Amino acid sequence: MNAPQLPVPAPPVVPETKPFWDGTKAGRLMLPRCPRCSFVIWYPRQFCPECGHDSVEWFEASGCGTVYSFTIVHRGEGAYRETPSYVLALVDLDEGPRVLTNIVDYDPAQLKIGLPLKAVFCDAGDDAALLRFRPLLTDIT
Repeated sequence: MNAPQLPVPAPPVVPETKPFWDGTKAGRLMLPRCPRCSFVIWYPRQFCPECGHDSVEWFEASGCGTVYSFTIVHRGEGAYRETPSYVLALVDLDEGPRVLTNIVDYDPAQLKIGLPLKAVFCDAGDDAALLRFRPLLTDIT
């Protein structure tokens, strides 16, 4: 299936998110975790929102998750204005956090809540790649 080519705008890279963006550029999903309570944190920050610990450690996540919710955007804004319909989704990562992302290489009519997904990384310039997901099932058309 010919999926729409989504724009890949360069993200803002700040110190709190740099390990995440460095990971995406290398094709790895890096997430922060609290060294005290092991809570996996999303959105990246320098402290644990669960127990208040003042530092985090980064680890490589599996890149697997499932569709929690999604919508099909038929009329985008900004860089997405000229893009054909695309999927915007909340994905529950196997490690716990829920992320907002796009689902690519799909037939929107076949997309379902609970569908297993795998991370893919779309180049966004020198500093990062965008995290997106595709169904693990290769026969979705």
